[in-house]
Amino acid sequence: MAQAQDSLSMNTGILQLTLDQALEIALSESNTIKIADMTVEKSGYAKKGSYAALYPNVNINGSYQRTLLKQVMVMEMPNPITGETQTAEIKMGRDNNISTSASASMPLVNASLWESLKLSGMDVEMAVEQARSSKIAMVKQVKQAFYAVLLAQESYNVMSQVYENAQKNFEKTDQRYNVGKASEVERLRAQVTMLNAEPNVSSAENAVLLATWQLKAVMGIDLGTEMEVVGNLNDYTKMMLTPYASEEDLSGNSSLLQLDIQDRMLESTLRMQKRQYIPTLAASINYNYSAMGDDELRWFPSSTAALSLSIPVFDGLQKHYAIKQTKVTRNMLALQREDTERNLRIAIRNFNDQMALCVKNYEAANATVGIAQKSYDISEKMFEVGKATQVELNDAQVSLMQAQLTQAQAVYNFMVTKASLDELIGKEE
Repeated sequence: MAQAQDSLSMNTGILQLTLDQALEIALSESNTIKIADMTVEKSGYAKKGSYAALYPNVNINGSYQRTLLKQVMVMEMPNPITGETQTAEIKMGRDNNISTSASASMPLVNASLWESLKLSGMDVEMAVEQARSSKIAMVKQVKQAFYAVLLAQESYNVMSQVYENAQKNFEKTDQRYNVGKASEVERLRAQVTMLNAEPNVSSAENAVLLATWQLKAVMGIDLGTEMEVVGNLNDYTKMMLTPYASEEDLSGNSSLLQLDIQDRMLESTLRMQKRQYIPTLAASINYNYSAMGDDELRWFPSSTAALSLSIPVFDGLQKHYAIKQTKVTRNMLALQREDTERNLRIAIRNFNDQMALCVKNYEAANATVGIAQKSYDISEKMFEVGKATQVELNDAQVSLMQAQLTQAQAVYNFMVTKASLDELIGKEE
């Protein structure tokens, strides 16, 4: 945003914004992009966390137990002297029991776990591609909002010119009326034309304001920011009229790339499920240090080490059916990708046809503007000398206005369609 801020006019305090600067601000200030970046960061942490399963799991435990009432064991024993049976009560346990232990365990052979780590890496890859998709969509939205402001400004300029012409014609008609060279009907007609043109200017001005607000919202900046869009639609006519080859390369399309990543994730999931049939081996070690006693404690250490081998034998065919489900899901995904690619290619051809039609409309409107301008100039001069009526002058004005708006609309439609096409093929700028 720093570069965009450099465009602040020192005299007006208004941000002079170009399309490149609008894109730069949107990609740095938009909450959508920030959320996408955070999602990538979150997935990265999840991937790193999944590798913890490969490292030893170490735990230290400690406990203290105070015996409040000792357990009593009753035993019957013969008296060695008299031979009679006697009953003896023996209290068991100690007043104090203390135990501390440290244990560590880690997998040695676990093929399913190793494959799951690859799956975590694909989660990060998916998050990155989704972030790229958000960026591409944001670029399209900013471009289209920017072009909408330019179109609104062009409409405002045309309406302002129509109003100025109507005002000028009314002044001339009023002058002619005052010297008796124009009728009152002509004067009233010129006045009505001028008054009718004034609301159109206000509406066009309001349209510029609304389009600018929409651009600010898409960019993620405060709606109260004083901002002025630099440029006009004529700046893009050279790009529009330059011959271009129909773009049909879908290698950068984000939707297809995400489907490809999903397919690879399902493939990895399938391998992981199959490897659940492989035995697993884990190692563990434990060290214990404990003491018990009434007044004096005596400490005793103990330690164990173990290998744990788990061999899957039968689980009610749970893994078998899970593998079947994953295979069906992959087949469904393949059909979905096929349909998606087919629809995308149809959309590409549609966009190319629309752009070609916009070029034809522009060329026709461009020729019409020249003719309409010449017709209006002639009608204006004939009106000044009394050889043309106000109706004829108004008709010429309307024809010129329609031609100018059609020309601007053709450029706008071309650029908006091109922005959609760029998003479809995965262009990031």
